[in-house]
Amino acid sequence: MKMLINVAETVVADALRGFASAHPELTVDVEHRVIVRRGAPYEGKVGLVSGGGSGHEPLHGGFVGRGMLDAACPGEVFTSPVPDQMVRAAAAVDSGAGVLFVVKNYTGDVLNFDMAAELAEDEGVQIAKVLVNDDVAVTDSLYTAGRRGTGATLFVEKIAGAAAEEGAPLDRVASIARQVNENSRSFGVALSACSTPAKGSPTFDLPGGELELGVGIHGEPGRERRPMMTSGEIADAAVDAVATDLNPDGPVIALVNGMGATPLLELYGFNAEVQRALTERQIPVLRTLVGNYVTSLDMAGCSVTICQVDEDLLRLWDAPVATPALRWGC
Repeated sequence: MKMLINVAETVVADALRGFASAHPELTVDVEHRVIVRRGAPYEGKVGLVSGGGSGHEPLHGGFVGRGMLDAACPGEVFTSPVPDQMVRAAAAVDSGAGVLFVVKNYTGDVLNFDMAAELAEDEGVQIAKVLVNDDVAVTDSLYTAGRRGTGATLFVEKIAGAAAEEGAPLDRVASIARQVNENSRSFGVALSACSTPAKGSPTFDLPGGELELGVGIHGEPGRERRPMMTSGEIADAAVDAVATDLNPDGPVIALVNGMGATPLLELYGFNAEVQRALTERQIPVLRTLVGNYVTSLDMAGCSVTICQVDEDLLRLWDAPVATPALRWGC
């Protein structure tokens, strides 16, 4: 596989140096691998910290900024960051109002964020945690006990981030984050495998005429493999999976997410089918986001996430945000 890298061993550090050059509004500690909103901590504001393995960009570093995260901790590719990173990030963004850890449900992330919370609390930082586990495809996978955390991470970080920006206290910000997670469901589809820099070749075998329904963002197996389907058939399968599990009784916001190698031309066409499938199920869609937000390196494919919202959650979703990857109202 051809990759735009120097050597696999420095790919994350190289990316962070480039990220720092492109985004001077953020403070990027390449050595310790912590990305912080410039000016943090903000007086009286709850700090939001998240992180995870690299390879899912723009998650999480691309979501650091006004109205979203205060800090992000990138690990090695598909590998959890270490507790020292989260402790350093928490200290950098704590104003005395406490810090919320947003944790995707992967075993390494959960263990390391739990350890970091204990260490940060020993240093006098009040910590709350929310676990994101929105993937309906499988229960228990190669990296998880329970459901995986995927696209709903963006919803949690945006909506809880807006609440923190308004000055909500830690318990309220954490409660909103948990509500968003509970109201969200995701389902992913792979059209091709991804290739990690260390391996330099596809991480799993997926024949050209087949797709994987319910794939994880690290290439974990999903529900089943099928012969290649049309965009409409894939949308029906994904929407059926999330809608059946969530069974929303109100309006939703929708994320039609690319896995990294699917062009926007295809994603927008796929979104048209997702909107049709939701309309056929009489699920009103108030907002839609389309693009590559929670990716898996160079995997071709897509995921669908829906989140049921009330007036308050929708207001927080619409609130101004200014990050490298998400920006409106500013």
